[in-house]
Amino acid sequence: MKDLIASVGLWPVLLVCWILFWSAVAFICYGADKRKARKGRFRISEAALLTLGAIGGAAGALLGMRAFRHKTRHWYFWAVNVLALLAYVVLIVWLCLR
Repeated sequence: MKDLIASVGLWPVLLVCWILFWSAVAFICYGADKRKARKGRFRISEAALLTLGAIGGAAGALLGMRAFRHKTRHWYFWAVNVLALLAYVVLIVWLCLR
C-alpha cells in the first residue's frame, strides 16, 4: 500500500476508497428499493438514489440497475450515473498524472 501511495499519491487512493464505499451503498440501496417495490412497501426516493450516484456511487448504481433490472427505463438515471462515473474517472486520472 505504501508503494501505491508513493507512486500515485494519497488523493487518488482516497478517492477510489470513497467511490468503492458509496458504490457498495448504492448497489445495496437499488436492491432494497427493488425488493420494496415488489412488496408494495415504502420506497427509497428517486432523489436519494440519484444522489448516491452523484456523490460517488455511480458504478454501484449502474451495476444495481443492471443486476436488479431497476430504474432502467428512466433515461435520467442512466444520464446522471454515467456522467458521474465519467467525471470520477477523469478526476482519478488527473490526480494520478499531476
